[in-house]
Amino acid sequence: MIVLGIDPGLANTGWGIVDYEYNKFNCISYGVIETEKDLDCHDRVSFIADKIKHLTDKFTISDFSIEDIFFAKNEISAMNVAKVIGSIFYVAYLTDIRVFTYTPLQIKMSITGTGRADKHQVQEMTRILLKLDKIPKPDHCADALAAAVSHVNINSTLKKFNIFERRINA
Repeated sequence: MIVLGIDPGLANTGWGIVDYEYNKFNCISYGVIETEKDLDCHDRVSFIADKIKHLTDKFTISDFSIEDIFFAKNEISAMNVAKVIGSIFYVAYLTDIRVFTYTPLQIKMSITGTGRADKHQVQEMTRILLKLDKIPKPDHCADALAAAVSHVNINSTLKKFNIFERRINA
């Protein structure tokens, strides 16, 4: 299973590709899609979607795992992130790749075993699970990799209990 984890954002969208086979994780690649502030919102969202589509062309992705909006202090920022998520759903539709979304709480729980873990604890545990020398930088990369690992962990647990994969459609 090859999962593309995504930490969506209008200015910076983190992505991380994780392979999970024979109960072992392998970090394939990760990075950040940065958009220019002077571009219109629709151009920025389209740019992000194009880059995600490029990743699906380059790698054989089975699932998208997206960190969902859980709580937003800034409504404008939340709406822009929602637009980015929507564009990724559209790429998933075009490429016939399954999409799963997880709240930050679900990601924390599946990576560390507690919903009270701080950002550094989640990143460090992700680093350990992926056998990386250091926590990926910037944080958006580490968060995207955590989303990918979380997807594997949650679905592996569901399969152990003969529960079908959960799929959330926005």
